[in-house]
Parts: sequence; C-alpha cells; structure tokens
Amino acid sequence: MARKENSNSEALKTAMENLNVQQQPSSSSRNDAASGNGVEVTCFTEVVDDVTLHLQIIHLGKQIYAWIGCNSSKLGHLYAAASTRPNNTASVTCVLGGNSDNTGTGIARRLVLKTGLNIMLASNIPKNSPLLEANAEKKLVEKLIHLGYATPKIQRNILIVLCDIIA
Repeated sequence: MARKENSNSEALKTAMENLNVQQQPSSSSRNDAASGNGVEVTCFTEVVDDVTLHLQIIHLGKQIYAWIGCNSSKLGHLYAAASTRPNNTASVTCVLGGNSDNTGTGIARRLVLKTGLNIMLASNIPKNSPLLEANAEKKLVEKLIHLGYATPKIQRNILIVLCDIIA
C-alpha cells in the first residue's frame, strides 16, 4: 500500500514539475474595454454649490451607461439616446420614470453628440435646476474626456474640418 502511495506521489510530483502556467490578459483591461470585450466601471462624487453629486460611468464597448444622483442614490428617470442618420442628430426616449423632462433628455442628447456612442442615462436631478444640471453635465463630460470616451471640443472641431476638406 505504501508503495502505491509512493508511486502516486512521484507521478504527482512529476506532473507538477511539467505544468506550464500561461497568463491570460484580464478582460477588464483598458484595451479590452475599448475594443468592446470588457466592462469598465468608474464611480465618483463631486460637491457642487453645496449639492452632492454621485456619478457612475459604465463603459460597455459601444455604449455608455451613466448615472447622476443628486443628494441620494435613487435611480430617477432612465433615458436611452442614440445617434440617428442621415443628419447625425440624436434621438432620446424615456425608458423608465414616466414623462420625460428636459433635464435628462438634454444631457443624454449632448452626450451622444460628444461621444458618438449610444447612451443610457439615469438621472434624479430635480426639475427646474438648470445650474445644477449644467454642473452635473460638465463634471460628467470632464470625466468622459479624462477616460478617453469623449474628445475635447477642439479636437472634434479639427476632425470636422478635416472631414469637410477630404469630402
């Protein structure tokens, strides 16, 4: 019996010595997320004019889910926005939350135009708070540019001019 256990342990030892371990890249790496194979989540909080804004960005390859929470963690209205052809405008609809308001629809529309990606935006910014809406959108766009999902306005203008020259 001891002889059988000894041969089994020797076989195991030999197999372990011959084992080759290969590392595979993580699916959450920056390159995979950019190519559409991964998910990248970014969460941050900003205090603007004594109001706490909680923001979350989830990059899903060819679309972005963004959430803006104002002083709470409620979902609020959920909007879907996508670019439409042939005019390169953006169409927006309210998916959850009843009647759409201008707060979420405006932000979602402008995000599509700035990123070129489909946008799902959840927002609980109070109605009739244009300064808060503008500040929340500004912080969100700054983070999108920092993460590389949107291009700064100067680069977009240069690209538009180059496309016009080529055409």
